[in-house]
Amino acid sequence: MNNESDVSEFILTGFSHDLQTQMLLFVLFVLMYTLTVFGNIILTCVIITSPHLHTPMYYFLCNLSFLDFFYSTSTVPKLLQDLISTGGGRISQTGCLLQFLFLGQTECILLAVMAYDRYIAICFPLRYMVIMSWKKCNIITITVWTGSFLNIAVPVIIKPLKFCKKSYVIHYFCEVLVLLKLVCGDPFLYEETIFYSTLFSALIPFAFILLSYVCIIREVLKIHSVSGRYKTFSTCASHLAVVFMFYGTTTTMYLGTTKNPSEKIKFISLMYIVVTPMLNPMIYSLRNNDVKRAVRKMFINPCATKDV
Repeated sequence: MNNESDVSEFILTGFSHDLQTQMLLFVLFVLMYTLTVFGNIILTCVIITSPHLHTPMYYFLCNLSFLDFFYSTSTVPKLLQDLISTGGGRISQTGCLLQFLFLGQTECILLAVMAYDRYIAICFPLRYMVIMSWKKCNIITITVWTGSFLNIAVPVIIKPLKFCKKSYVIHYFCEVLVLLKLVCGDPFLYEETIFYSTLFSALIPFAFILLSYVCIIREVLKIHSVSGRYKTFSTCASHLAVVFMFYGTTTTMYLGTTKNPSEKIKFISLMYIVVTPMLNPMIYSLRNNDVKRAVRKMFINPCATKDV
């Protein structure tokens, strides 16, 4: 029996207690978060205000930008506050639970949906709007968002988390793997839930993405134009680089260290909390001529976007 009182507040240990290191990290994360916010907001606004971008591909890209903005915002502002705060990284139990309940796995499934969309567009261009109709796109979106939330929320509702151990979280945010070490009793249910959720929301979508891109590459090889093949391969390579970065870190975290998470996981998690939300709008927009033209028109002549 644990005779310690219930924990209502946690202390996030962060990265370092050295003042100079904290200032350097603060500047670095401010720059990265600024790029994340502006990149995703601009991309979302451009897609919404440009009629010629109202296609399934950009619809899912808009969802990704919206998700990346809130995914990063759920964590990074608190990290920045803790880096310059003298009172330590204190966070309430409610705030802590909201951080780890945020839909991180939604991005895993959404990236797979986007890969499938590209597969249909390239391999079946004449049937694209029939297969990827707006009704199907809306159903897919609702299913992805709702299913991801329920996958995380239901186990917590069935067996609410109760913390009665030390209140120090060896992390810069409330990573569920670290929180499980502070839970009263046996966390077996949560560990099993994390394992199978990761299989469903990370490994299976990742395999699906690889299969989709294999089919895309096979189709691209049939293109006679060398420049056309190079452009498509270059775009696929940049997409896959971000995909490998995101899925590689998440699967390493949640399949390899569930039972014994080490302190280094907080550095691994930076890849999917800070880096990929920053890179996604750059990767999916800078290599896309339609988006670049729409961005130029939005800033050079805002009224022109209404007539695009």
